[in-house]
Amino acid sequence: METTDQNIDIQVEEKAEGKNSTSLVPIDEYLVAGIHIGTQQKTQNMMRFVYRVRTDGLYVLDIQSTDERIRLAAKLLSRYDPSRILVVSARQYGQFPAKMFAKAIGARAMVGRFIPGKLTNPKLEGFFEPDIVLVTDPTGDAQVIKEAVNIGIPVVGLCDTNNMTSNVDMVIPTNNKGRKALSLVYWLLAKGVSENNDIPFNYELNDFEPSL
Repeated sequence: METTDQNIDIQVEEKAEGKNSTSLVPIDEYLVAGIHIGTQQKTQNMMRFVYRVRTDGLYVLDIQSTDERIRLAAKLLSRYDPSRILVVSARQYGQFPAKMFAKAIGARAMVGRFIPGKLTNPKLEGFFEPDIVLVTDPTGDAQVIKEAVNIGIPVVGLCDTNNMTSNVDMVIPTNNKGRKALSLVYWLLAKGVSENNDIPFNYELNDFEPSL
């Protein structure tokens, strides 16, 4: 899934964006949310997004890359009819912000355990044919990605340092395990899609944060 026309467009846009644009939120907000805190494991796929490794062994993601990819992912998602966008999250802390993302832009959310066949078996209750899929964690949402590959639709993935990204068309490097990090990413994505499509957006960041 690495040679789609979508990816060619994204690569061109990414070069055009440059490295000096103002970040979507102040860097301090990213730091407070822990969006840059990875895991103690890294994959070769994610090495290009790693800024450094801490003394405790945690890999740290490059915040500038995260900011740029959120911006580009919002542009990509805004090309699609929102009702044909599917957002999924098996990961607990991603479920509430994923549902809020869907609510804000008019997309479909499937959270919790994903029943195999929901994207490929028309006889299955809850069957849905999306045009693009947004996953919270390529590991936890592996079945969704498998089905997306089978039906030939692009995948946008929130990817931590330990994720494999071979079947993810658009990688958003981020802490995909933290409550605040996931809330911030989904809020920024929803805000970006809304702005690109001139959709009113009346949500604050705390609207995307699940209660403890």
